[in-house]
Amino acid sequence: MHTNYTAVKHQQHRISDHHSKLDALVFFNQLTSDQLFERVESLLPDHRERTFPPTETLSLFLSQAVSDDRSCRNVVNQSTIARLIGGLPKCSTATGGYCKARARLPVDMVRDLTRFTGQLIDQKVCDKWRWQGRRVRIVDGTTVTLPDTPENQKRYPQLRAQKPGLGFPMCRLVGITCLSSGALLDSAMCPVSGKGNDEQSLLRTMIKTFENNDILLGDAFYASYFLIAELHEMGVDAVFEQHGSRKRSTDFRRGKKLGSKDHLIVINRPRSPPDWMSHETFDSMPETLTVRELNVKGKILITTLCCPVTATKEDLKNLYKSRWNIELDIRHIKTTMGMDALSCLSPDMAEKEIWVYLLAYNLIRLIMIESALLCDVIPRQLSFKHTIQLWLTFHQQTGTANIELIKELLLLVGQLRVGNRTRRVEPRVIKRRPKAYSMMVKSRSILRQEIVHNWT
Repeated sequence: MHTNYTAVKHQQHRISDHHSKLDALVFFNQLTSDQLFERVESLLPDHRERTFPPTETLSLFLSQAVSDDRSCRNVVNQSTIARLIGGLPKCSTATGGYCKARARLPVDMVRDLTRFTGQLIDQKVCDKWRWQGRRVRIVDGTTVTLPDTPENQKRYPQLRAQKPGLGFPMCRLVGITCLSSGALLDSAMCPVSGKGNDEQSLLRTMIKTFENNDILLGDAFYASYFLIAELHEMGVDAVFEQHGSRKRSTDFRRGKKLGSKDHLIVINRPRSPPDWMSHETFDSMPETLTVRELNVKGKILITTLCCPVTATKEDLKNLYKSRWNIELDIRHIKTTMGMDALSCLSPDMAEKEIWVYLLAYNLIRLIMIESALLCDVIPRQLSFKHTIQLWLTFHQQTGTANIELIKELLLLVGQLRVGNRTRRVEPRVIKRRPKAYSMMVKSRSILRQEIVHNWT
C-alpha cells in the first residue's frame, strides 16, 4: 500500500514539474509551441487574405496526411462544417480554392518545418535515452509510388523492366532518424533509376546533419571507404554491416585480435576516385583507415568504434540490432500514415506531399516525446498508431485545447507501452487470398479499346 502511494505521489510530482515546463501546445492547429509558431510565421510567403491562407492550408494538408480519407473533398467539407459551427462566413464546398492554395504553399516552407521539428524533438531527448550518452542516428532508404501521369513519369520514371503503361512512377527516399526519439532529422529524394540516384548519393547531400560525437547506424549499402572516411573526419563514428562482396575476404586471423572473431584491420584507399568524386577530394582522403570487424551471430559488422573496453562486442551487437527501429519508422510513415502510394498528379506537388507526410510524422513524434517526458518512459516504448488514434479523436471532439486537456491526452498516450517482443518471428506470407482478377499486362487505353470493340 505504501509503495503504491509513493508511486502515485512520484507521478504527481513529475506531472507538476512537467506541467510547468510544457510548451503552450496547440498542436491541433499544427502550431506545436510558441517557438514553432514563430518559425511558421518567419517562413510564410507574402499573401493576401483568402479563404485558405497558408497556415490553414498547411493545417488541412497535414490533416489529409493522417486521415483515412485523404481526398481534397473530405478535408474541404470538414473545413466548411468547422467554419459553419464556428460562426465564420460560409464558403463553398468546391475544392478548387483549396487545391490552388496547396499549389501556392512553398515546398521550402514545409521542408524547413520538417527539419526544424526534428531538431526540436532532438533537443528534448534526455541523456539517459542515448547510447552511452551519445546521439545515435539511423539511415535507410525506401521507395514510394506516384500516380501514373506523364509529368510524374518524366521526372520519376517507372522501372525499366516494366512496359509503358503497366508501372507507376517511383521515387527513392533516404531518411535520417534519431534512435532515441524516432524523429526524422532530414530526408532526400530522387528517381529510382539513373546515375547518382543511389542511397549513398542521397546520404551525401545530408552529411551536414551529423555533428561531432554522433554515431551512424546503417545496413550494408553504406559500408564504403569514402563514406567512413568522411564521417571519421567529422568526428562521427559508424556502425555498418559489411558489404556482401567483401564478406568473403574477411579473415579474422589477420590484423590485431581483440577477441573471438573480433579484430582491427587497416584498409587501403581505392586506387581511383569514383565517378562522382573530384580528384582534389580524392587526394584529400586518407590513404588508409583503421576499422574494426566483428562477427555477431553470422553478421559481420564494420565500425570505427575500435576500443573493446568502451564498446564491447555485446554492446555493438545490441546497438546494431536497434537499427531495426528505422524499419519501423518507415512502416509508420508508409503503412500507418499511408504514404506508400502518393495521390498528387504533378511531381512538384508529389514532392510537397512527401514533406507534408514527414512533417505530420514529426508532429506525432513531438506528442510522443512530451508524453514520454511526462510519464517517465522511453519514447520508443510508446505506440505510434495509438498516438495518432488518440490525437484524431481528441482533435475531432474538442474545440480549443487548454493545457489541462493536453496534459490528460499525454497521459493517455503514455498508457499503452509497446512490448519488447525479441523472440517474435513472423513469415512474410499472405493468408487472405486476393480477388480473382487478372494481372494488367496491357496499357489501360488498349484494354478500354478492346472492351469497346467486344461490345460492338
